[in-house]
Amino acid sequence: MPTYKYDPLYLFIDGAWLEAGSRDTAAVVNPATGAALGRLPLATAADLEQALATAQAAFDVWRHTVPEQRARILKNAANLMRERAGHIAVQMTLEEGKPLGESRDEVLRAADYFEWFAEEARRIDGRVVPANRPGVQQLVKRQAIGPVAAFTPWNFPAITPARKLSAALAAGCSVILKPGEESPATALALARCLDDAGLPKGVLQVVFGVPDMVSSQLIASPIIRKVAFTGSVPVGRLLSERAAAGVKPITLELGGHGPVLVFEDADIDAAAAGGAANRFRGTGQICISSTRFLIQRGAYRRFAEQFVAATGKLVIGDGMAPDTQVGPLANPRQLAKMEALVADAVEQGAKVLAGGRRIDGPGYFFEPTVLADVPMSARIMHEEPFGPIAVLRPFDTIEDGLAEANRLPYALSAYAFTRDARTAIDVGDGLEAGMIGINQYRIVATELPFGGMKESGHGSEGGTEGIGHYLSNKFISQA
Repeated sequence: MPTYKYDPLYLFIDGAWLEAGSRDTAAVVNPATGAALGRLPLATAADLEQALATAQAAFDVWRHTVPEQRARILKNAANLMRERAGHIAVQMTLEEGKPLGESRDEVLRAADYFEWFAEEARRIDGRVVPANRPGVQQLVKRQAIGPVAAFTPWNFPAITPARKLSAALAAGCSVILKPGEESPATALALARCLDDAGLPKGVLQVVFGVPDMVSSQLIASPIIRKVAFTGSVPVGRLLSERAAAGVKPITLELGGHGPVLVFEDADIDAAAAGGAANRFRGTGQICISSTRFLIQRGAYRRFAEQFVAATGKLVIGDGMAPDTQVGPLANPRQLAKMEALVADAVEQGAKVLAGGRRIDGPGYFFEPTVLADVPMSARIMHEEPFGPIAVLRPFDTIEDGLAEANRLPYALSAYAFTRDARTAIDVGDGLEAGMIGINQYRIVATELPFGGMKESGHGSEGGTEGIGHYLSNKFISQA
């Protein structure tokens, strides 16, 4: 394979690209090789204070920028992302590990969010409410809520920041973004597109650092008026508590453990082949991924055979290799977790139908794994695996299937496969999840809301719903 260059890493504050200098740094590692790619500067408390002050000053300018001009800048940024998609995809694959084709697709979809919310900026409206007495005019206006602190993880380093940035910037908010430290170059590349597109200096800051220190300082500041977070349930709880202390609204997109209900009348081969592709895409490190495959008993054996066969055909390797379909896990912690989950399930009686082991050699590779007949006492039946493990279990009636699908506190995504229209309606109504796919696994689009229920979070990103979280309602009664 050819040698690819990894971009220099910076903090982006007040329109300046800040090198490490005397700051502490953290290594960024290629998960396919274990080799260091670069050193990431970590923000100091003074850096964060500068970012906060800059965000406040820039908000006072950006909020008064007319929507048409905001839209033009966001569209320019989207076009730059498309032009630079090849380069940004290389950065993503080097630091995150996913296959290069998936990385490029993610960059293009991130650009779509900026274009979508550019148009939404032009549709922010209010209303005139008829008064209950003469000589009074009553107006309801929607205005930018204020500077935003946004926190995003490492697994989708383009599209997750894009959902937050595009909506917040379209609404007229300034943003301090803290992406995942394991995949920083991708987020910085998006920031450079926005900077080159003409976003006024200071409207966007990008910082990295010790997560607990950064989140506590930013959220506690009276400058921040809105918090957005994508990540784990425990961290989401912690940030919710910090936001609540300042009575600040927070949008949360947290973990999932996506159930798939496969009924006997479904296209079993399509559900199995598509399920394997969906489960192991991104090495299973996807919050909306299908993880628990619940198959009606009469179709269980056939589904398992087809699923295992499809799993066995997947090509595992460095994401830079053209034929790779499954890349490495993001870090050694993920490897250790996969080994522990499989060992626990097997110890309690589960059968390993495929995979189940770490792959020897450099990098953080784990075989795509299929576990069958997993007892309910196994950890993986309760914990989000966030890695390349699929669980198969039979069920009998629709009531049994829905009960198991809805058993966990996770309620982000769910899927069902059936040819029966009545069953499709019943599972659509009965599944507890913010996003549901029936007879398909592809459920994400810019025009649709993205978000969960229960402990998988609240609030939606994307769609017409996405911009509302960054707006405040103001009522004006004038005599």
